[in-house]
Amino acid sequence: DGALKVNVTKIGEETFLAGVMRLVEEAQASKSRLQMLSDRAAYYLTIIAIVTGGITLLAWLLSKATPSFALERFVAVVVIACPHALGLAVPLVAAISTTLAARHGFLVKQRLALEAARNIDVVLFDKTGTLTKGEYGVERIFNFFRFAESRNAGQFPISNDNEILRLAASVDSRSEHFIARAIVREAERKGLELARVEDFQRIPGKGVRGEIYSNILKNVGISDKEEIEIAVGGESLAIESRVSIPGEIQTKIDALSRQGKTVIYVIADGQLLGAIALADLMREESREAIHALKTMGVQIAMITGDSEGVAKWVAQELGIDEYFARVLPHEKSEKVKLLQSKGRRVAMVGDGINDAPALTQADLGIAIGAGTNVAIESAGIILVRNDPRDIPKIIRLSRFTYAKMMQNLFWATGYNVVALPLAAGVLTSQGILLQPALAALFMSLSTVVVAVNAVLLKKKEL
Repeated sequence: DGALKVNVTKIGEETFLAGVMRLVEEAQASKSRLQMLSDRAAYYLTIIAIVTGGITLLAWLLSKATPSFALERFVAVVVIACPHALGLAVPLVAAISTTLAARHGFLVKQRLALEAARNIDVVLFDKTGTLTKGEYGVERIFNFFRFAESRNAGQFPISNDNEILRLAASVDSRSEHFIARAIVREAERKGLELARVEDFQRIPGKGVRGEIYSNILKNVGISDKEEIEIAVGGESLAIESRVSIPGEIQTKIDALSRQGKTVIYVIADGQLLGAIALADLMREESREAIHALKTMGVQIAMITGDSEGVAKWVAQELGIDEYFARVLPHEKSEKVKLLQSKGRRVAMVGDGINDAPALTQADLGIAIGAGTNVAIESAGIILVRNDPRDIPKIIRLSRFTYAKMMQNLFWATGYNVVALPLAAGVLTSQGILLQPALAALFMSLSTVVVAVNAVLLKKKEL
């Protein structure tokens, strides 16, 4: 009797489920180094079996055996050789591990990535959106005009805190950064009308800037200029703009930084108007993930564009071994290279466009599922649930998978090393002779053993 209005955002192959299925299929189609080794070994085993069979046939004929007996030995050798077991030793385990990964909330895009995870000895986390939720909230606004030190410096006459917030939010409305969105949300919550921004510019790792026109400048008491450049950003932007921060305010800002708060400065035509202090919410799962990784013998490092004070506070809160603060986007991959130059195998965990080069440079790139498409495309493994506790699971699965692959390879190789001479009849003088039918049975059983051992991977607790 009514009407239902449905807004379809994605259909068919564009849906999340289809994307998951596509990534699983791509991972299963890709090959690890061990799988490529297994394929080559199976190929050579087939050749070895045929050559060994031919040599066996010729040897028995030369030893005056009957042609039927010599032919029987040839058939037994060819039949008992099992390239199937060797060929399945790795691919079957790889397929099961990929499916197991998807069930536990992370998608393996590249098999080589999962294979590399077992050797990781340091995990480098990007702070915002990875260890923290990236859900910033405005905690405090500093109006520098209230202080005599600022007035003497000729700062613009901003009458109240809301105008500082309005100016910052107007420029930040053009940005997609976590902090920018938080400032805009706070302005919207207070019902502030944002101004039109022209010549918007993003300054990587520092902030944003843009020109705001007179419709807002009248509200803040600036009537002699039609337009003004507003820059909004962190400490790096303030240093670059060479602005002076009032001593009393600097003391408070330093205290906030030591508590893990992020301070954003609002600058008008090179003059400091105010600052906005924001707090990011720590992921409850981060401590558990870091503890689990340390238990596994993996070191933890953190990289962030935030100040030294913020980075140090977060590192202490989470028990992180080392950190890199005030890192610009293009410098992140350099930090990964720095760790690698010390002989360490690095896993990089990130979610943003800025993290893409570092994700590519790392021995293992892990992207947060809620991150940008660029980050996801650059990573070998994706955390669908955005849960850092899945990272220890990745390493455990990699180690379990490698162990199963090696077990299967040793079994398949050892079986053929023993079976081929027996089928050829080297123990005939001892009364041990394998008939072709029995050789076929052993060949089938060897394949079953490999398959059963691979399936046992599903029983492992991650």
